[in-house]
Amino acid sequence: MEIHRFASPAEFAPLRARPEQGAIDIVDQTRLPQSLVTRRLATVLDAADAIRSMQVRGAPLIGVTAAYGLAIALRADPTEYHLRASRALLLATRPTAVNLRWALDRCERVALAVPEPSRAAAVWNEADAIAAEDVAINRAIGEHGLRLIRELAVGSRPVNVLTHCNAGALATLGYGTATAPIYLAHAAGVAVHVWVSETRPRLQGARLTTWELHAHGVPHTLIVDAASATIMQHGKVDIVLVGADRVAVNGDVCNKIGTYEKALAARDNAVPMYAAVPSPSIDWTLPDGSRIPIEERDREEVLGAAGSDPSQPQGTVVFNPGFDVTPARLLTGIITERGVCKPTALRTLFPG
Repeated sequence: MEIHRFASPAEFAPLRARPEQGAIDIVDQTRLPQSLVTRRLATVLDAADAIRSMQVRGAPLIGVTAAYGLAIALRADPTEYHLRASRALLLATRPTAVNLRWALDRCERVALAVPEPSRAAAVWNEADAIAAEDVAINRAIGEHGLRLIRELAVGSRPVNVLTHCNAGALATLGYGTATAPIYLAHAAGVAVHVWVSETRPRLQGARLTTWELHAHGVPHTLIVDAASATIMQHGKVDIVLVGADRVAVNGDVCNKIGTYEKALAARDNAVPMYAAVPSPSIDWTLPDGSRIPIEERDREEVLGAAGSDPSQPQGTVVFNPGFDVTPARLLTGIITERGVCKPTALRTLFPG
C-alpha cells in the first residue's frame, strides 16, 4: 500500500482539469487505499462511466465531473441535440445526489446562451467556476464547523468526532464537507480524534476516510458500523459530523445508508449531530425528504463485502439501498457556507 502525506487538504484534489488536452484527470477511488491511480477522462462516455462506476463519488465531485464532461462533449459536437443527449447521459448515472442535476442545469443554461462555436469554452469556464466555488464553500463550512468543535474542547482532551462514509477532500474539490471542520481544527492545534465508521458495503469510511485522515496526520480509529451506538452510549463521542447528497427544504437529510441509524443513537445519547451541507446539495424543489430518489445498488456489493468466499447460501435475496433519509427532527443543526442553523431553518440562511 502506498503511503501519502499532505500538509493541507487544499493540496490534494481528486480532479485536475487539463484544458490543453480537453480532458480531466481523476483519482480512481475504486483503487484506494492500495494505490493512488489517476484516469484521464477525454470523452463524455468516459465521464459518465467514471461517475457510474464510482471512480469519482461524493455529491460535489460528481457535479463538477459532470460539468467538465458536458464541456468535453461540446468540444466534439456543440449542437443543441448533442448537448441534450450528453446531459441526459450524465444525469442518468447516479439518481440521488442533487449536485449532478444542479451542475448540468447550470452548464446547459450557459451553453444555450452563446453561439455553437463558443459553447465548449463557455461550459469549460463554468466548470472551472463551479470547482473553485466548491473549494471556497467547503472552506467556509469548515470555519463554521470549527467553532462547534472549539466549543466542545476541554483542556488537552481531544474532541471525539464520529463520521460516516467519506465526506472528505476525495468527495469534493478540496477540504471536504464534514471533514473540513476536522482539518481546520487539526491545523489550528485543537486536539481532535475521529471515529471512522467503516460504511458497508463499499467501505468508503474504511478505505477512503482513513486514507485521507492518515495522509493529513489526523488521529483516528476505524470501527464497524454497528459499534457507533455503543461508543456513543459509553460517552466516547462528542459530536457526529456527516455529509449530505441531497437535503430537502424542511431539513431532511439524505446521506449514505446508515446515517439515519446514527441519528437515532445520537438523539438517544444526547450527542449533537450536524450535517455539513454545501448549498448546491439543497434541493429547493422538494418540501421534504419523502420524495428523494434512493439509488439501489448491485447485490454483489453486499455478497462480496465479506471477501471472495461467499458467506451466504446461493440465491440469497439482497436489498442494497445506497442512501437513507434522516428526518430533520433528529439533527441538531446543518452547517452551510453561510453559517449554522436549525435543520428546519434553512430559509433563514438562504431566503432567496
